[in-house]
Amino acid sequence: MTLEHFYLACILWGLTGIGSFIVLQFVAAPYGRHIKKGWGPELSNKLGWVLMELPSFAIIFYFFIVSNQSPYATMLSILWLIHYFNRTFIYPFRIRTKGKKMPVFIALSAVFFNLVNAGTNGYYLAELEQYTAVNFSTWNFYLGMLLFIFGFISNQISDHILIHLRKPGETGYKIPRGYLFRYISCPNHFTELIQWAGFALMAWNIPATCFLIWTAANLIPRALRHHKWYQEHFKDYPMNRKAFIPMIW
Repeated sequence: MTLEHFYLACILWGLTGIGSFIVLQFVAAPYGRHIKKGWGPELSNKLGWVLMELPSFAIIFYFFIVSNQSPYATMLSILWLIHYFNRTFIYPFRIRTKGKKMPVFIALSAVFFNLVNAGTNGYYLAELEQYTAVNFSTWNFYLGMLLFIFGFISNQISDHILIHLRKPGETGYKIPRGYLFRYISCPNHFTELIQWAGFALMAWNIPATCFLIWTAANLIPRALRHHKWYQEHFKDYPMNRKAFIPMIW
């Protein structure tokens, strides 16, 4: 594949993400609190999470091992691997979702999504990157790293709050409180988007930008639906809490 064809494929993939964002305004992905019957066979929620996230870790790890990346590209690969090591091997075993299922269709869709995004980013970092030591002194590195660290840490805090809403054996939903939940319904989604915005700034390439587009396309509609769901199911839900961006939206 020529460089021009690679970039064209990435751009088309990014445009598909924008189309997905539009579709998800009208259709809720049927898993978690929005799960519905009629989407075909189901599998364990925990197993589904592992299967969904594994390609993102495995592909970047493969390119990381077999290629001779620059120190800057190595740094980007390690940041990606830290996130997806947590998502693949730690997070699924922390969530208290005993007995919960997700459609196989959703898991396979996510596998495809992660194959493409990890594949394009991994290929770029292994074969096309031209980073130098100068990249460590640019404004986008400093701002991007700041956003990535803030997003990652805040995402971990938000996940911790959500996971510990339920006592062992409980399966119902409760109103999350504390930290960024004081301001928005889904800080776990908001901070993950901040994290990958930071990554895209540091990477400063088309595949990372396309991944950011797809992340926004998936997380923003889901956060809006979560917000509406909370308002419909809890009469005492905080009225001043926004859906996704503190004090704005």
